[in-house]
Parts: sequence; structure tokens; C-alpha cells
Amino acid sequence: MLKKLYTAPSLRNVLFVLLLIAVASGVGHLASRYKLQQDITLNASNSLEPGSVTVLKQMAGPVSIVVYATEHDARLGDIRKLIREFVSLYQRYKPDLKLTFVDPEKEPEQARAAGIQLNGEMVVSYAGRSEHLTQLNEQVLTAALLRLAHTRDQVVMYLDGHGERKLDGAANHDLGELFGAKLKQNGFRIASLNLALAQEVPDNAGVLVVTQPQVPLLPGETDKLLRYIERGGNLLWLVDAEPLRGLEPLAERLDLLLPPGVVIDPSAAEMNAPVTWSLGAAYPPHAITRDFNLITAFPSARSLAWNESEEWEHHALLEVAPRGWISRSSTQTRDKKLLSGHPFDKQHDTPGPVVIAAALQRHINDREQRIVVVGSGAFLSNSFAGNGGNVDLGVNMVNWLGSEEHLITLQPRAAKDSQLTLTRTQLTAISVGFLIVLPLLLAAVGARMWWKRRRAV
Repeated sequence: MLKKLYTAPSLRNVLFVLLLIAVASGVGHLASRYKLQQDITLNASNSLEPGSVTVLKQMAGPVSIVVYATEHDARLGDIRKLIREFVSLYQRYKPDLKLTFVDPEKEPEQARAAGIQLNGEMVVSYAGRSEHLTQLNEQVLTAALLRLAHTRDQVVMYLDGHGERKLDGAANHDLGELFGAKLKQNGFRIASLNLALAQEVPDNAGVLVVTQPQVPLLPGETDKLLRYIERGGNLLWLVDAEPLRGLEPLAERLDLLLPPGVVIDPSAAEMNAPVTWSLGAAYPPHAITRDFNLITAFPSARSLAWNESEEWEHHALLEVAPRGWISRSSTQTRDKKLLSGHPFDKQHDTPGPVVIAAALQRHINDREQRIVVVGSGAFLSNSFAGNGGNVDLGVNMVNWLGSEEHLITLQPRAAKDSQLTLTRTQLTAISVGFLIVLPLLLAAVGARMWWKRRRAV
């Protein structure tokens, strides 16, 4: 009797329903306590880039976003819904990010007081500072949060007056269009410095950028630069494979050795790049290169070395050309050797690997002084800064030099191309498959199952 009760179809159905309810309740309870999300879209359009997440995690305290938008836009429709869905991606990682909407048509006085010009304009506020945004995408909003997250207003000055690369210049050899623009986007102010006119390097210079002079510095200018170093100033020195032209005392003061020659990297030729490019792919541990895994390219780089010093701590930031060498030949001789198939000269060339970037530190005047030296100024120039992660690495260097290493992060990447292009034959095959073959196959399977059940009866 008991066995029949357990095997009764009605009882089995009841037990199945009870078990299903219990499982659903358990899953619902777990889902309410533990959040688990997986973005399976091609472009990860429902997730933030790791760089944006890092910025949000570094921001202590609430963030306020006030959007001045009507409930309906003639061109975009429900603009508030679009903004709400986008900002919710940020609220996943920062719950204290508050989003508020104000209708400029119903609250015109409030909109005028906030200086609103466009429908959909937003004001992002953090730690007593605010910015207006008229565009909404991840790169724009994350860049605004980066600027607001800077603990102080920092000035990045660049040495000028000797034909150096300009940090706000637009020429091919200058640094302004990508690197300088990214620094401005991240909250740094940029200013030039002519030591022939200035009495000293100003005290408000958070970081001084020195690039390759085309004419020698005057001895008095070099002395001012050395006094800046003695006071504990932070420096980014982009030194090319050329004569130092008055900067020799700076290299000596930093205990740096700058042997002549250009780095030759065969791995660059394998990537269809000039062999005089040095490709960076592996980075020694340092705050500047934390979680940095982008390839970088350094045209016509020179090697760096240093004397062991009790005063300075030297750290290699980038080692390149493990199968390459340092060529001390002239450009014409070097090109002839490479074309002849006998590029390496045992008598004159030095085999790799080669260090081309280094960070220096020391404690002075109750603070930490930081210096970065890179053996290629071209890697951040307008012509080459767009290669790989060049700009990201340069921004990381300036963040570290400005003691803003908590903001060192990768910039949001551009979305992948999600467009799918199919030929006419492929479109025809897909259409026939889904509209004819698949329905016929399902009908055949259903007919077979029906026939088997009918014969069983």
C-alpha cells in the first residue's frame, strides 16, 4: 500500500512541485544576498572598463550627478532613461553615486543658476569640485571623475626655448595632440618654462618635463635646473639618442650613464615595424607599471645605465630587445649593415637586453623626490603616441611623479567593431537554413515522435 502511494502519479507531481518551489526559494534567497553578473555582449556594452572601475574604487566619499534634462527630447526620445541606464553601470561599483534629474523647463531659475546651456547637460560633483558634461560616454565620464579625483591642482611645466618638444604643440615632433591633451583631460595644467627668463623653476611646478634640446642650454640655465633637483623637484626627462647639449651635468647629478647608440630590436621587424623601434611588452614591478600589459613602441631609443648610489634608488621600468643590441654605427653605416644581412658588429655593438626607461627616488626635505628618465622622446610625440599603450604609460609616469599613483589606471578602450558583414551567398544560406530547413527538421522530429506514440498505443 505504501509502495503504491509513493509511486502514484499525483503524489509524484505534488512532490516535484514542492521540490521546485523549495529550489526556487533557495535560489531567490541566495540571489538577494549575493550578486552575480556576467556580461556576454561582444563589446561588453553592459560593463565598465577595468580602468573606470579602478577610478571608482579610489574615490572616497559620495559623487553627485545632476542632469538637467526634460522628460522627452525631440531627437533622442526618453533621454532620462538613456542616462539612468548608463549611470547605473557606475552605481554598481559605487553605490553612493547619486543621480538627480532637474527639468530645465519646469525649473528655469535653477538651470540658469547652474549655468546650463543644453538639454541633457550634467553637473558631476565630488569633494567640493564640479564639472559640466555635455556628452555622455564612458571615456568622457571617467575622465571627468579622474580630474575630480586629483587631490590638488597640479601644474606640469615643460622646458622651452631650445627647440624642445612642446607639451601643448601640434607639430609632429611635439607632445600636445595626444599626450598633452590626455594630461589636461586628467586634470593637470600645462605651462611652458624658459629658464633664460625665469629666475628659478617655480615652486608650484608639480612635475617638470625636459625633452631633447636642439641648441645647448646656457650654463646659467643648467644651474637653475640643477637647483630645482636639489630642492627635491620631480622630473620627467625624455632623452633622445643625440648629444645632451648642456644637460650632461643633469645626467651626472642623477648618477646616470647614457652610452651612445640606438637600440636595434629584431622583434619589431617581425611585427612589420622598423628595427630601430624598441617594443615593450614585459614590465618590471613598479607603481607606474602596475597591471599594465599593453605593448609600447619606442622609436630610435637609447639605452640607460647607472652607477650604484647610496643617494638614489634606481628602478628599471622597461627592458627591451632581448634578441637585439645597441648599435653605435652611424645611420648610413647601420642601414648598410642591416641590408647586407650582417647587422651585429661584435667589435662595436653591445648585445641586449637593454633598459630604456628608469625611475629614481630619494628622500629629501622630508618628502620623496621622484624622477623618470626615458631613452626616447619620440614615443610620446604626436607622430608615435598613438601606438599601443604609449599614452597610457606616459600618463602613468606623470601620475606617479605627481604622487597621484592611486589614480594610475588604464584609460577606457574604444569599443570593438561589432559590425558583421556577410556575402550574398552567406545570407542566402542563413535564410534558407532558418526559414526552410530548420522548420522542416522540427516538423520531421515531431512527426516521428507522434508516430512512435501512436504505434505504442
